[in-house]
Amino acid sequence: MLELKNIAVDHGKLRALWDVSLRVERGELVALLGANGAGKSTTLGAIVGLYPLSEGSLVYAGAPLKNHTTAATVAAGIALVPEGRHLFPAMSVFENLAMGAYTQQARAGLEENMEKMFTLFPILKQKQKQNAGELSGGQQQQVAIGRALMSLPKLLLLDEPFIGVAPKIIAEIIETLRSIAEGGVTMLLVEQNVHRALDFSARAYVVENGRTVLEGERDALLNDPGFSNKFLGLD
Repeated sequence: MLELKNIAVDHGKLRALWDVSLRVERGELVALLGANGAGKSTTLGAIVGLYPLSEGSLVYAGAPLKNHTTAATVAAGIALVPEGRHLFPAMSVFENLAMGAYTQQARAGLEENMEKMFTLFPILKQKQKQNAGELSGGQQQQVAIGRALMSLPKLLLLDEPFIGVAPKIIAEIIETLRSIAEGGVTMLLVEQNVHRALDFSARAYVVENGRTVLEGERDALLNDPGFSNKFLGLD
């Protein structure tokens, strides 16, 4: 479904990504791991068209994406839940969710899709008239995920979705994401908590200094001494 081959991204004169490669097959849950500043968020930004590629190639659903716009990306079925949520705090929960219905198909089914979001996240139905900026961190994250889902994506990109979220709510969101995946949505998760990421995902990639340095199935990575020593703090 998605394949990045040796992509590089420049922020002005600064090279943020040097050589990142990964693939996500339809129906997979894949994690992208790495420390702060490793290039994870920039990779997601390149996928959705926020940052143009300087080198390499990006293929989605069999078609190359180069110099693509974020609008075209959403229309093609890719949605991003950004780090930090980026909600409209002075707008209601309902209005924030409705902002996600960007495509013509999504707008046509706005009412039905809104009810689906309220089924996935019942607390949002209770608070639909409340301003998003007044919600807890966990509730705001549910709005951010719901807004992305309102565009009816086939591929959902999640950038550090559990920052500032209480552990109990994290568990609830993870279960909701699993049910969404079972409904046919493919997911690429950026997450610093390695245990949580590998518990959620079947495969993972590790980026360091803008380069893919490791990839593998969950069990293979957990049994890799180099991976364990570096990322899990194990002997």
